[in-house]
Amino acid sequence: MWIFAYGSLIFRPDFSYVERRRAFVHGFARRFWQGSPDHRGVPEAPGRVATLLRVEGALCGGCAYRLDPRDAEATLARLDHRERAGFDRVLLPLADAPDGAPFAEGITYVAAPHNAHFLGPLDEPAIARHVRVSRGPSGPNADYVRELHAALRALDVDDPHVEAIARALDAL
Repeated sequence: MWIFAYGSLIFRPDFSYVERRRAFVHGFARRFWQGSPDHRGVPEAPGRVATLLRVEGALCGGCAYRLDPRDAEATLARLDHRERAGFDRVLLPLADAPDGAPFAEGITYVAAPHNAHFLGPLDEPAIARHVRVSRGPSGPNADYVRELHAALRALDVDDPHVEAIARALDAL
């Protein structure tokens, strides 16, 4: 079983795995449009975290973790709890390169626009202003942006949305 990570699971997986590799999903774009009332914010002031949105022709890069079958059920239970604020499990084909062929199907967690915590679109400078002041049990929202930006760079994954938010955050 594979897990596809496009947000905090890239830099903070908190589960064991037997393999980690760069991976891509087609037809989805990463956006900081999901509210986080439980990790990077609080219920009365949710932070902003990444979700995936279906976008024709889009490509989202991240990493995939192959789980030991003996650990899969327990890992999914922990992830279901971790992603409980609006995220649903989705099974997607994972490619090994932007133009590569699928190597597996992977479970990922997607917060659809109809969920109760969805905050919706803002431009990147406004997102940067929001995350700059947000904080939750998992720490400052700005740290999430900076750690994701660094993790994507380490994977050699280009994401203009994350790049623009990180740049705007640094300019504040």
